[in-house]
Amino acid sequence: MNDSGSGPSQTPTPRRAPVLFVAEGPGSTNSAGERPERNFLPWVVAVVAVVGLLAVVLWMGRTPSATPGSGVDPYAKYLVFGNVQVSQGSNFAGDQLTYVDGTLENRGDRTVTSLTLRVLFANDSGEAPQIEQIPVSLVRSREPYVDIEPITAAPLAPGKSQDFRLIFDNVSPMWNQRAPQIQVLHAGTRP
Repeated sequence: MNDSGSGPSQTPTPRRAPVLFVAEGPGSTNSAGERPERNFLPWVVAVVAVVGLLAVVLWMGRTPSATPGSGVDPYAKYLVFGNVQVSQGSNFAGDQLTYVDGTLENRGDRTVTSLTLRVLFANDSGEAPQIEQIPVSLVRSREPYVDIEPITAAPLAPGKSQDFRLIFDNVSPMWNQRAPQIQVLHAGTRP
């Protein structure tokens, strides 16, 4: 029988075996005499991830072959914008609107079916703090109010001219209030 008050218990203390670390080198083997296999999968995944990331960064930073700032549509040389005037007004909600009105003349030999412009509103130092991209709307009537419709509704034939109106809201307050620069980004044409 055990007497609980008779003294300390006699439990054996486990002995720990020393652990030896052996560096594995090119000539080392495991306990079975075989070379350990190296797992290259993490390295392959890391290399693929880095290459993929570099490809995305390079693709995002590339310059497109036909950048809007460096070139305009080839048919742009046949389109003449004249009598460009700027005015401002408010809509029924009280928002300030900027109107760019003028005349568009097609001096080419094709009918213009669509037209997208880049409009640069410059500041006093000649820089463009605001650049807008907008499709052209042609003026169909001026009475009792200015009625506009897209050029796709009534394409502009060769040798013809038509009044246009571009409408902008929230033009930068840094704008110098002069007529903006107009560039043709895309001209859809047909014979």
